[in-house]
Amino acid sequence: MTATPIPRTLAMTFFGDLDITTIRDAPAGRRPVTTRIVRSDRLTDAWRFLRERVAGGEQAYIVYPLVDESDALPLKAAADEVEKLRAGPLRGLAIGLVHGRQQTDERRSVMNAFRTGDVSVLVSTTVIEVGVDVANATVMVVQNAERFGLSQLHQLRGRIGRGDRDSHCLLVSDTRHGKAANRLDVLSRYHDGFRIAEEDLRQRGPGELLGKRQHGLPQLRAANLIEDLELLEMAREDAARIAADDPLLRGPEHAILRTVLRRRYSNIVALASTG
Repeated sequence: MTATPIPRTLAMTFFGDLDITTIRDAPAGRRPVTTRIVRSDRLTDAWRFLRERVAGGEQAYIVYPLVDESDALPLKAAADEVEKLRAGPLRGLAIGLVHGRQQTDERRSVMNAFRTGDVSVLVSTTVIEVGVDVANATVMVVQNAERFGLSQLHQLRGRIGRGDRDSHCLLVSDTRHGKAANRLDVLSRYHDGFRIAEEDLRQRGPGELLGKRQHGLPQLRAANLIEDLELLEMAREDAARIAADDPLLRGPEHAILRTVLRRRYSNIVALASTG
């Protein structure tokens, strides 16, 4: 089982010998999240909006791409920004900090305080991406949103919208062109995880079906995994027939196929067999 939306065509390719059941409906009571792209020069408005929601008894996440500031990357970092928020735009609010470098007990303590409402605003890295369920959290601000992948942003956004109140995700970025801007635009327009997964597949490529690359174009470029569903279904039927009739490809009609597979994939298949 997986909680990650996978495009149907890719699932058929990976799991062609299995029956696939897809649950497309969100859990009962889950509300759609309003997603907006916010320029950094409009952050004052974002902080004002967050304070208003917290004043109404709700809670918020603020997500950063880094734990500490880096000379190599001009990005905001959680451990540095949390003090600026406490002394500045979010002064007076109960703010907690969690990230992957903390001791487990410390991180658990802060998360428990957020769940019980003792902490109103949780500043974090992507450690909250999965496994966090606080229905009262209705606002998420993602700093340097262009640095995150599309699926990762969708996972993060899934931390809010879990209660009966309207929820808002604010993607802070000054990027207006290129692939990063396209990712943010997709997230602001779509809520369906499967549609987002298809767009992610279209932008990044599927990587290697046999191999370790998780993005980019595969070596075999005979079809488009998103658009050529009919062709993929035909190929799967042919593959199933060949595997049933001649699994070792010893027949003369399969000699070329056997040679090509051995040349391209023998090392990968051998490694999989060892595992």
